[in-house]
Amino acid sequence: MSAKAATASTRQASASLRRILAGVAVVVLLGAMALDTKVVRIGSAGDVRSAAVFSAADYGKSEFPKVQADVETRAADAVTVATAIAKDRATAEKEYGVPAGVGPVISVKFTGVVGEGKSGIYKVAVDGLPDTLMIRVQTGPAINGTELRDATGKITFGQFTNQIEYQDAGSALNNEMKKEVLAKVDTSTLAGKTVSVVGAFKLVNPKSWLVTPVRLDVK
Repeated sequence: MSAKAATASTRQASASLRRILAGVAVVVLLGAMALDTKVVRIGSAGDVRSAAVFSAADYGKSEFPKVQADVETRAADAVTVATAIAKDRATAEKEYGVPAGVGPVISVKFTGVVGEGKSGIYKVAVDGLPDTLMIRVQTGPAINGTELRDATGKITFGQFTNQIEYQDAGSALNNEMKKEVLAKVDTSTLAGKTVSVVGAFKLVNPKSWLVTPVRLDVK
């Protein structure tokens, strides 16, 4: 065999060996990957994706009773709160309110006669309050605002993944309140009736309170 032929043969053998070694390495790598792979069934306890999904409906159902109880515990008489605000708003905010952005959220309770309503929002005349103060109660179908979410001071943005979940939590509490509180009341016939209300409002305009109820009883 000539030297040239011998060299070519050696090169071919070397290339074949490299291909074999590469094939072996691939097989070993695939085997290692297979051993390191864990099969997780969708929806099982190991499904991290499923665990991370925020359910607004579940949140509202589990958390509304806690919010309701907290607001009822915090609620001060509306006449007492109104008097305190008129005397010294800053002091009243610290005593009765929970910081929540533009204005604090205050929990109150009162009994009064329901007046005219529009779009599910009714005025309520409460004895002992000045004529310059208007109290309104929202009864749906649309419940706006995040007063229930913010009323306790225990629900914070850091408990959620993002702003969307934080907003959804507020809506979920409102929706659960509608099911647990307002669904038991014929809100279309409230005008002229006496109601007892426990709820929360954001203090922005001291002469106009829009209360989101956590309890509404018709006398």
